[in-house]
Amino acid sequence: MSEMNVADNIRVVLVSPLYGGNVGSVCRAMGNMGLSRLMIAAPGNLDMGEARKMACHARDILESRREAPDLKAAVADCAVVVGTSARLGLYRAHSSTPREFAPEILNAARDRQVAIVFGPEDNGLGNDDLAVCTHILQIPTVAGLSSLNLSQAVLICLYEIFLVVGSFEPSEEKAPVATTDLRERMFEMWREMLMDVGFMKDDMADHMMMGIRRVFSRGALTTDDVRILMGVARQAHHAARRGKAASEPQDEIENEVVQS
Repeated sequence: MSEMNVADNIRVVLVSPLYGGNVGSVCRAMGNMGLSRLMIAAPGNLDMGEARKMACHARDILESRREAPDLKAAVADCAVVVGTSARLGLYRAHSSTPREFAPEILNAARDRQVAIVFGPEDNGLGNDDLAVCTHILQIPTVAGLSSLNLSQAVLICLYEIFLVVGSFEPSEEKAPVATTDLRERMFEMWREMLMDVGFMKDDMADHMMMGIRRVFSRGALTTDDVRILMGVARQAHHAARRGKAASEPQDEIENEVVQS
């Protein structure tokens, strides 16, 4: 099954959300992570204007949302129902983290309907709703500050699923890593430039250049990186030479005045 089909089998279910802005932000988080199926169970009187505003470029997710009278109806066709909870207790002790359970969600969604359920902003999912869930997720936080904004919680859970899907391709550096020969030419140019601008004297040049080398060796330098640094050294070198040349006639005039 393709990644698109898997995404179509995963729905986000919000139970009685209180604020339209949060619903819109949830839509935006879903769009960021490649999901589009939103279900609202037991919806109240939401400010949909605020929801549209916060949904930003994911308004299509908001407009295509479905609604159900309660959680049971919202997940009636789902084989896996994953509830989220920040609270501890007897019925929540078997929870997993989103990172631990994301592979299971993805595997289930290959041939079954999966729901990821989030409770109201004030109290979260109650025990009656948790009873409908087949699994429980708990997002790790520091002790005493377990409450997250609704859209933050949705984004964290969906982000972990997105990573498991593996569809993200980070941009690659086009320029090759600089060769030793090119790097050594750059260091020689920097040595001459730093001497010209008075940053270091000849008797300390070797020592200072070891420090410069350490700075430029904290990560791989590409050919483009090295050429930029060589350009900086070249321009500073020319500027320092022009400054010296401009100061020499003035020195001669001052000497003549003193001698007279």
